[in-house]
Amino acid sequence: MAQVVMKELNKKYDEVHAVKDVNLHIRDKEFVVLVGPSGCGKSTTLRMVAGLEEITGGEIVIGDRVVNDLPPKDRDIAMVFQNYALYPHMTVYDNMAFGLKMRKFPKTEIEKRVQDAADILGIRELLKRKPRQLSGGQRQRVAVGRAIVRHPQVFLFDEPLSNLDAKLRVQMRVELKRLHDRLETTAIYVTHDQVEAMTLGDRVVVMKDGWIQQVGEPLELYGKPANKFVAGFIGSPAMNFAEATVSEEGGSVIVTNPGMRIAVAPARAERLRAYKGQTVTLGIRPEDLHIAAGDGRTGIDAVVEVVEPLGSEILLDVKVGSHVMVARVEPTVRAKVHEKIRLNVEPDRLHFFDAKTEAAI
Repeated sequence: MAQVVMKELNKKYDEVHAVKDVNLHIRDKEFVVLVGPSGCGKSTTLRMVAGLEEITGGEIVIGDRVVNDLPPKDRDIAMVFQNYALYPHMTVYDNMAFGLKMRKFPKTEIEKRVQDAADILGIRELLKRKPRQLSGGQRQRVAVGRAIVRHPQVFLFDEPLSNLDAKLRVQMRVELKRLHDRLETTAIYVTHDQVEAMTLGDRVVVMKDGWIQQVGEPLELYGKPANKFVAGFIGSPAMNFAEATVSEEGGSVIVTNPGMRIAVAPARAERLRAYKGQTVTLGIRPEDLHIAAGDGRTGIDAVVEVVEPLGSEILLDVKVGSHVMVARVEPTVRAKVHEKIRLNVEPDRLHFFDAKTEAAI
């Protein structure tokens, strides 16, 4: 396997600057996920690594070779696409063997590689079928198998699970994770689904408008987002945001808003003192909101608008002043629509962002 290094990578389509100064080092055997909303440049970045898009500026290194001018077939990569791209007239075996046949591999080597890949993916009994006889999940396994038989330095995945139903997506996520652990490959995976990104990636790259916003391990992005965009994109349900004014009372830093009065944990207070008298953006994860046991000097006064019972938990959509928030509470909570409730927050798990730059404070 091999490392992949992108240096000052750029891509322009006439007036559209799709990828902007991407610098990324993907280590050998690492599974890295590029995630972001539609149009953020993640798929374009992947296609430049694959050689399917010309580079406007910068450099891509795979292993120890600069591959900017190499055609895809010489980059020693294998790509799995969103639409499977199987030949409908060929059997599963022939689909998986096709690339090796084109490279004039011996028949015995082709047989061994296809059978090995089929065993890994659990599709040996499907080798004589045509794609039309397969389910969506089976077709996706065949597409992955076609990549595995190549024994490439790098696997590239372009939203491979987006055409599957929700239950099958969860199953295939687990299988891809197991597959990576077994093959110990370098992999770059593109998705718009942040849950996929969090569960699959050794590291996650969050992109927006062609720029990398933050690179880190999943729990690092979740617990210490670099800016408001990352904070809102990572996590489901999304982080709650509200404008709040910073003040100081008796040595304690307080953030206030109509219906809200929250004491800031000492570890966060020092950084917020510089914003005294100013408005900042407060971020609260739904799981950090709890039903208050009694009336305290600090907390959040809310009105329940929607109750979403999910079995293991309940999501409460509540109105706090002019803001709407979501609280993830225990399934034992009995709240009714239009009921007034009081919420407490975990003070050491609050997030604060500069109102102008949106950078984390």
